[in-house]
Amino acid sequence: MLAKNTQTKALHWLGKQLFNRNDPAAFFDPLLEKLDPMLVQGHTPARVEQIIQETSDTRTFVLKPAKRWSGFQAGQHVNICVGTDGIQRSRTFSLSSSPELWTQQGVVTLTIKRLPGGLVTNWLHDNLSCGAVIGLGDAFGDFLLPEPPQPVLFIAGGSGITPVLSHLETMAARDFRAPVSLLYFVRTYQDIIAAKRLKTLENCYSALTVNIIATHQNNEPRYLNNQDLESVPGLKARQVFLCGPMGLMDLANELLPQHGVRKADIQSTFFSAATPPVNPDLANQTLGGEVRFAKSSLEASSEGDASLLEIAEASGLAPRHGCRMGICHQCSCRKTSGTVINRLTGQASEPGEENVQLCISIPHGPVSIDV
Repeated sequence: MLAKNTQTKALHWLGKQLFNRNDPAAFFDPLLEKLDPMLVQGHTPARVEQIIQETSDTRTFVLKPAKRWSGFQAGQHVNICVGTDGIQRSRTFSLSSSPELWTQQGVVTLTIKRLPGGLVTNWLHDNLSCGAVIGLGDAFGDFLLPEPPQPVLFIAGGSGITPVLSHLETMAARDFRAPVSLLYFVRTYQDIIAAKRLKTLENCYSALTVNIIATHQNNEPRYLNNQDLESVPGLKARQVFLCGPMGLMDLANELLPQHGVRKADIQSTFFSAATPPVNPDLANQTLGGEVRFAKSSLEASSEGDASLLEIAEASGLAPRHGCRMGICHQCSCRKTSGTVINRLTGQASEPGEENVQLCISIPHGPVSIDV
């Protein structure tokens, strides 16, 4: 390990001296990409092997990453990188397949819903075809299955089913014996994502019970209610995993404790959002201030109604980012002075130098950022 670390540091030093970059192996990527995109070193290339139309607005992309990719755990996310309009753009998506599929067949799946106005999701649907190559980042996230196995309840809505599919297929492959229930909410029965996969899992995995609920199939909307939760045997003993629209997760977080489920036994993950939810405690904070982007010699004023990422973009800058909701940490950068408030937790940072996430940080007085 020491030799490997020393070699890595030496390569970084050499790359810095010769090419003024920390990743010398990626220096020749523009040439390699033209010869064979799967040889690129700056990210892990992944070739599209198959595209499955799940619903009218959702597709599953079967990807074959280069063998050097490090793999993942069920329920984790990845960042993908694609070039649109000459610009490299990155977004975060949940893996919808099991780790066993990767280890046994060398492929993974991303199940992606087209979003109104979605720059990357729409581009993927309109332009990605079999044989195309995209960039794949390392997996991350802690929306993980309980160890050792315990009874589980999944509550998912819409495309929030994607990490749950990874969980369920992993449980089936590993013969996870504890009871497993899924409450899956969709607008109509035509909007069920991965319907065949779910039916196959229900037929071959005896521990699993699936209940699919259409919220807008009839005139009256049908949402998560007490009867749904009462239908789950031994609910109090279940580990609960939530993934879906904020309305569904807020309702679940309200109802579950009323049925004796401890908050410590509830896990949530976001599957999409334009901006992360704002902690109510921020209403009591004095927010805003001058923001200095040190590397760009730019200054901007803030009224406290925008994150550092939004302020940077409004100033004409294009800092690196991914999920825009505090998950992927791609937008992390150095704050050299000042204080920011984390819009998820309402907590203030230290006033000195530290790394902050641009997408969830709001100025709390004058701030200087190394952007």
